[in-house]
Amino acid sequence: MQKTFTVLLVAALTVSGCSSWRDSRANPSNWFGSSTSAAAADTAANDADALVPEQREGFGLFSGPEAEDTSVPIARIDELRIDPTSGGAIVYVSGTAARQGAYNARLVRTESAENQKNGILEFTFRVEYPKKATNQGTERSRMVSDAINISRQDLESTRLVRVVGQQNALESRRR
Repeated sequence: MQKTFTVLLVAALTVSGCSSWRDSRANPSNWFGSSTSAAAADTAANDADALVPEQREGFGLFSGPEAEDTSVPIARIDELRIDPTSGGAIVYVSGTAARQGAYNARLVRTESAENQKNGILEFTFRVEYPKKATNQGTERSRMVSDAINISRQDLESTRLVRVVGQQNALESRRR
């Protein structure tokens, strides 16, 4: 009992002596002051890639040739959904790959004069497969999805959104 009391008394005296620590420069909580507002840096209002450094192709000691595109259209497209947003729309696509292990799924826009003239926004749903053979597996294990954001400007001239796969294509018309 006497040791406990002595320890508590020493601890209380030590803590009470810490009031000067609060204002000390050695206290890490005093190293930075409170936040204040500052003027914003001048950047272009529409510069979407302001933080992405510019890259020059083909320069540098370790730069190599561009990797070739080994992607192929996905086997079957199962779902096409277009969700409106404040800045345009999100096109969500889900499909079934031919075998397991599909990766790097992406929607690649297909540009053609005919599509622009008819107001068609066409994408090809492409995936890459591992070089080594993989099992076909169950349909659920081969499901792949991707989404892309479409600006309001692109949607103004669009009457039809089409996503093309290897075996089928799904499309959604404007109401």
